[in-house]
Amino acid sequence: MLKRTSRQTLQQGLPVTIPWSMDHAAAADPERLTGRDRTFLSGRWHSLRMAFSGVVYTVRTQPNAWIELAATVVVCVAGWWFGLSPVEWAILGLTFCLVLALEAINTAVELVVDLVSPHYHPQAKVAKDAAAGAMIFVVVGSILVALAIFGPRVWALFS
Repeated sequence: MLKRTSRQTLQQGLPVTIPWSMDHAAAADPERLTGRDRTFLSGRWHSLRMAFSGVVYTVRTQPNAWIELAATVVVCVAGWWFGLSPVEWAILGLTFCLVLALEAINTAVELVVDLVSPHYHPQAKVAKDAAAGAMIFVVVGSILVALAIFGPRVWALFS
């Protein structure tokens, strides 16, 4: 679901997709969509709502995010069963957040590339491939973290 918010888009009468947390009056004024017409605290609340809208979009539309969330649940259950230390939980928590944050960034890159380059372009392909490649780096890193934390425990079970 892409948002068209420029004044030109509104003047041309093109369809505007309204975020779930906004009303139709806000769509008529691009300043209200950005949150720049608010007080400091109201603006922060607006930013937080839009950030959660991005989280919801990523989780609803990206099958890889589902896989990553399922893996997070499995690892949390294993961590509880093995009785991890607080430091190990902290490392796992940072790893979970890193993977999910990069998934959201990858989703944003793909959407922006699709928006600015609706037709095939070799550079658009490279941009999308590079964002997906970043996911490979972080997933490999998360597997290494899991092996470092769980590997000795699993090895002890079978030894």
